[in-house]
Amino acid sequence: MRPGPRIQAAAEVLEDIFSRHQPAASALQDWGKKHRFAGSGDRAAIGTLVFDALRQRLSLAARMGSAEPRALAIAAATKALGLSPDDIARACDGGPHAPAALSDDERHRLDASIDAETAPHIAADIPEWLMPSFTRAFGDRALVEGRAMAERAPVDLRANTLKAGRDKVLAALEKMNVAPTQFAPHGVRIPAPVGPAKSPHAEAEASHGKGWFEIQDEGSQIAAALSGAKPGHQVLDLCAGAGGKTLALAAAMENNGQIYAYDSDKFQLRPIFERLQRAGVRNIQVIDGGDTAALNALGPRFDIVFADSPCSGSGTWRRKPDSKWRLRPEALATRQKEQREVLKRAASLVKPGGRLTYVTCSVLPEENVDQAAWFVEAHPEFTLTPFGEIWQATLGATPPVSADGSSDTLQLTPASHGTDGFFIATFTKRS
Repeated sequence: MRPGPRIQAAAEVLEDIFSRHQPAASALQDWGKKHRFAGSGDRAAIGTLVFDALRQRLSLAARMGSAEPRALAIAAATKALGLSPDDIARACDGGPHAPAALSDDERHRLDASIDAETAPHIAADIPEWLMPSFTRAFGDRALVEGRAMAERAPVDLRANTLKAGRDKVLAALEKMNVAPTQFAPHGVRIPAPVGPAKSPHAEAEASHGKGWFEIQDEGSQIAAALSGAKPGHQVLDLCAGAGGKTLALAAAMENNGQIYAYDSDKFQLRPIFERLQRAGVRNIQVIDGGDTAALNALGPRFDIVFADSPCSGSGTWRRKPDSKWRLRPEALATRQKEQREVLKRAASLVKPGGRLTYVTCSVLPEENVDQAAWFVEAHPEFTLTPFGEIWQATLGATPPVSADGSSDTLQLTPASHGTDGFFIATFTKRS
């Protein structure tokens, strides 16, 4: 497919997303089923164009003077397909499967930038109702933080030290232009693709099949490391999901000690079994998903309860930009209630002197610092342990500055740390 049909296809997918409120991945899959003539390269380019348009939906619409799918696809094509404004004008020739010719206004706007007086939430590509939360979290850096979350994300891997060190993984994936991560000691980064290029499929590599590494954002790796899990510990991963952080905890414990993995959703938990086998993990006991009786029967025995709580997912907007526009205030309120329930249950399972690590993949203070403050007030038997102390003890390095300026809890962000948005708070139970 030439650029014109790719732009037109992206506009059609965006229309499907907006009119049917479909997730982007589902809309792209539906388009592919209806257009089986499109090759893998075409589908990848169209997907890149759609996701770039969603990442910067507000600022592109402001630039084009229109929020229609056609306008967004045309505007996003400069970066997503590596096309100049003149290239786009030639591609939009009204031919078969191509967009109609550009108007004079559209051609002019492709060379323009958004106005300096544009509203902050538009310039930052953040839903307007969330801009006060960003401002509360980041102050005068809210615009910078929002813009960074509207860019493409790299692919991060964690070397599975039960089978391979980071140097071994770096050597195995050298062709992918990999490099060590900045903070996580076992992390490997594949840089974000530029223009129409796509990220390499690391999971197709033999080294992945051998269990040498797992796909895991550096922020997630840091969160697992800051739990302080060590060989011999009794650890509960309370919201294990598919087990990414569970595997990181097992590697940190060198298969020595015991990890219980639990999730309220048995479907989310199901993939963990294959991952455990591939990674060579032997110290994890998986509790049946949703079996709260079995979970509660464990009692307050744990050195560490790791609670990666359900959240808005705002920290992953680079990877799932459509979720940014689907989030609603009532959904955020529901997540906050769920988070408090998770914290209550976690607190009941920590032994005296043990730790509770609360984690979200969010950048919203309502889910992060507000919940930490609520927990300390509601559970006076716990104290908040400053993240810097734990960072130095577990990672042996000078800790970074939290993106929200806190000295007690750690807010990781794309702009400040190059990671996804992750929040980490550690509570210690009095002996």
